[in-house]
Amino acid sequence: MRKPRRVVPRMLAPSRILRTTPSQAGGGREREDLVDYAEHAIAKGSRSFALASRLFDRDTREKVWLLYAWCRRCDDLADNQDHGGTLGEEEGAERRLTAIRLLTERAFEGLPTADPAFDAFGLVARESGLTREMAEDVIMGFELDARGWRPRSEADLARYCYHVAGAVGVMMAQVMGVPRDDSWMLDRACDLGLAFQLANIARDLDEDDKADRCYLPVEWLVEEDIEPGQHLKPHHRQELTDIAARLIRRMERHEAYARLGAAKLPFRQRWAILAAARIYGAIGRRVVELGTRAWDHRVVIGRLEKLRHVAAAFGEAVRNKPEEPPEPPAWTRGAILIDVRMAQPIPPPPMEPLADE
Repeated sequence: MRKPRRVVPRMLAPSRILRTTPSQAGGGREREDLVDYAEHAIAKGSRSFALASRLFDRDTREKVWLLYAWCRRCDDLADNQDHGGTLGEEEGAERRLTAIRLLTERAFEGLPTADPAFDAFGLVARESGLTREMAEDVIMGFELDARGWRPRSEADLARYCYHVAGAVGVMMAQVMGVPRDDSWMLDRACDLGLAFQLANIARDLDEDDKADRCYLPVEWLVEEDIEPGQHLKPHHRQELTDIAARLIRRMERHEAYARLGAAKLPFRQRWAILAAARIYGAIGRRVVELGTRAWDHRVVIGRLEKLRHVAAAFGEAVRNKPEEPPEPPAWTRGAILIDVRMAQPIPPPPMEPLADE
């Protein structure tokens, strides 16, 4: 009786043609294609920032667009919306946040993500030396929004503004070539982001309320004797106006300190930053000027006025002599970071596969 022949499992394909996915910045996509995608994303998502970004030199401009595309896409995924439009259903927020983290990690590794916004981020991260910690600081802001978080204290508001805007400012500074160890310049970049976010909060109180969101600290509402969920009611318009003015006073302090940082940048970068600061600052100050009528309609700055701010920023960039602010902002990046690192973190969702195996 013959001995049975041993069966050796055969590979489905010869080993010589099996390859691991190569690591390439941008996931293998052409840089030109990613820049085109990012340009379209910023033009659709933020007309004010899109205009200011045109003032950068070409290399900086393209990197800023690439970073913006990732920020915009993460925000849209977290809120289940399209380019900042109407908020979608909250169901599935955990899974969307998992997707953001997984795709961002693949982007850092240079692996294809099947999403040009994340591939764009992988490219600019590789070119500019962005870190995973920087990215996670920003993702934490999307997570707070996706989970319906609301600030109870002023320190809570500071941390929120840092995650959704200050941390983005830090990344933008590095994209512009600011060294990672230049803490003073990164602080000023953070100031600019905080200023932008404070202006946005003051302007968008009505829109946020319709989306069942509120970024005003509970402590501030209590100080004004505003009942929970009632801050947009007509009988509280004056109190709301006072709170908005409080936000804009803080905005102006951060804006002034951001100007000190802009003075250290090359001319084209300085011009772009000053133009953006002027446009967003004008939005915040318009809210204060309108008083109780500030939320009857969304405050916008027309194109002609934006162009005037661009021209004024040019003159300011040429002179390059920012005034020393009379007093520093109450919030500093160092203090916020201490609070962020010490605060009880929101545990990240489990790293589940994006699709069934």
